Amino acid sequence: MDVNEVVAEAARAARAAAGSLAAAPAKTIDEALRGMARRLSAAPEPILAANRDDVAAAEAGGMSGGLLDRLRLDEARLAGMAEQLNILADVEPEPARRTIRELGGGLVLQEWRRPVGVIGANYEARPNVTVDVASQLVKSGNGGVLRTGSAALASAIALMDEVVAPALADAGLDPAAVQLIRARGRGSADALVAQPGLIPLVILRGSGESTRTLAEKAALAGVRTLAHADGGGVLYIDSEADLEKAFALIGAGLDRLGVCNRLNLLLIHRDRYDELLPRVEAELAPRIAVSRPPHEHPLGYEWALDSDREATVTVAPADGPLHAARLANDETSGLAAGIVTESAAAAREFLGAYAGTGAFWNATTRLLDGFKLLNVPETGINIDRVPGPRGPVTFRDLSLRQYAVVPADRLADLD
Repeated sequence: MDVNEVVAEAARAARAAAGSLAAAPAKTIDEALRGMARRLSAAPEPILAANRDDVAAAEAGGMSGGLLDRLRLDEARLAGMAEQLNILADVEPEPARRTIRELGGGLVLQEWRRPVGVIGANYEARPNVTVDVASQLVKSGNGGVLRTGSAALASAIALMDEVVAPALADAGLDPAAVQLIRARGRGSADALVAQPGLIPLVILRGSGESTRTLAEKAALAGVRTLAHADGGGVLYIDSEADLEKAFALIGAGLDRLGVCNRLNLLLIHRDRYDELLPRVEAELAPRIAVSRPPHEHPLGYEWALDSDREATVTVAPADGPLHAARLANDETSGLAAGIVTESAAAAREFLGAYAGTGAFWNATTRLLDGFKLLNVPETGINIDRVPGPRGPVTFRDLSLRQYAVVPADRLADLD
């Protein structure tokens, strides 16, 4: 079957089944999420076996260490995924309706939240994202069509067949509401963003250039996207920084190299640059290489996307908090930036000038994550500089707003 028809068929199936999610009581939705958590914990071996196959193939293909780390599952990671599902199940759903104001004449204006219907998702070869996105769609009452990187496809199939679909069925929901594209190759990603009548919104995340290309194709097709193409955290060490905190935050920002919110660009106040650069290099060696001026690459070059040199951090001087914030604004993706300082004035200047998605004072940019910040999984991090969902996108963002004018004395009849 043509890949466009494969995706369209999956979208039609999800659309036909999505009503079972939209109409389900919150307790039924939450029971489905708890069922996913139980299945992750009770029968991990089929999932781990599929993941071992994925990892072995990726190693044979020369995948880098950081990407292998994202791909690999073990019982501890499955337990973490199960814990997140249980926490999500305990989160109160967003109110379906709220009254805005009285209009007079016995009428009131209400804002209603409605599911989108079917949402697509294209994401990197990270097995946990299959469950993260599926759970967010289920919690928000939306159907979905998921497409993962080919390196994680066996793991994703196992997670769908062993966890997501049977948990939905056990809760009395239609398991066809969440579909997984089981075809390898880029063609399915292109097809996912070319179905405006069936999949009006697609979540895009992954490597920069490929994700940007998909976003452009989606725009031409009339499909809206929530795109997460670029990342890279920035940390600025101010002249009044506590060095013990600074070096602890440098280490915290490099605990995982293949993730978008890792430390990518380290800026040091010019007055302390000559003093601190050798110490930074000594602290990071031999695990992490330092790219020092003059740079043969853009200042915000994202090392996590460079499989040959992912264990690298760019270091550069900055003239002060305002200059550091401007460099973070102008030279990086705008994902996240932090300042290390004991000066409230410096912190105010930096935080007031930085326009990116996440801003941090004496804290690591690794905290820019749906679960770490909001205590719920995320579908991705949106860094668009326009109104709309920004930062970690969760189930709360996956709905449409509708205005409804109704008689004030008949509100109870709508319950």
